[in-house]
Amino acid sequence: MLALIIRRVIQSVVVMLTVALIAFTLFRFVGDPIAQMVGQDTSLQDRERLRQELGLNDPIMVQFGNFVVNTVQGNFGISFRIGRPVNELIMERMPATLELSLIAALFALLVGIPMGVYTGLYPEKWLSKLFLTVSLMGISLPTFLIGILLILLFGVILGWLPTFGRGAVDQFGWWSSGLFNADGIRAILMPAFTLGMFQLTLIMRLVRSEMLEVLRTDYIKFARARGLSNRAVHFGHALKNTLVPVITITGLQLGSIIAFAIITETVFQWPGMGLLFIQAVDFVDIPIMATYLILIAAFFVIINLIVDLLYFAVDPRLRVERAVGGH
Repeated sequence: MLALIIRRVIQSVVVMLTVALIAFTLFRFVGDPIAQMVGQDTSLQDRERLRQELGLNDPIMVQFGNFVVNTVQGNFGISFRIGRPVNELIMERMPATLELSLIAALFALLVGIPMGVYTGLYPEKWLSKLFLTVSLMGISLPTFLIGILLILLFGVILGWLPTFGRGAVDQFGWWSSGLFNADGIRAILMPAFTLGMFQLTLIMRLVRSEMLEVLRTDYIKFARARGLSNRAVHFGHALKNTLVPVITITGLQLGSIIAFAIITETVFQWPGMGLLFIQAVDFVDIPIMATYLILIAAFFVIINLIVDLLYFAVDPRLRVERAVGGH
């Protein structure tokens, strides 16, 4: 286990350095940040002085080296547009994005897994066909369209839910949450449903296909021959053996939820990191754009490491293979 963790950590460091280089290089070609920071009346001398102060005249590798050193130290620079440290901006927006992503992921898991199990056990039932129809709609419709339709129905026509913003939030140190008051809960319902809908359909279809495959295996037939109840066979044997691919997809999709919350946050004007990134793109705010990409890569790396460790907890075959390989 320790060797696995060390190997994954080394791989993660290489991945993060690669992502940092890609982000740093790509965003240098997005546009000239100086043009966004100064007015039309600014002289060429003042523009050049500002460029020198920001280190934009240094060689690319020198800039990248400074960028990596500062990032390791937790210093992501100053926002070109807002003029505040990027650390502060990210910390202010991160609770909103993580809260939205976690609620969407829980919604996808708590609804998607039971739907997948039911459609796998009873594929001919009318409710299973209804679930499959809903899942097809969830996969086919783009996220922004689902969000707009929800806003139109529940926000404009019915007037039940707020159409934008996070609602009232409570502060717990640096963390802010809207889940401890009715206004915040009402505000998160539509964004969380919109963000989690695609993940729900993906998890449902994965669990369904795995259940159908597992129920045809020999050890399930043997379990039935031993006289075990349907409940024991379905949930003690079949469902347990579908967890490995579900864990894989769920881990990757959690990273995707955080990364692609940009669309949902833009539609609902949710004050998270995704909306901050979109605003940074409009103003060529390179420090924010680079920081966002690195943070998303870090989320993926951490989640993949957790998924790898969960494999050993869920699937005993991996532990046996590892032990045999070690000997």
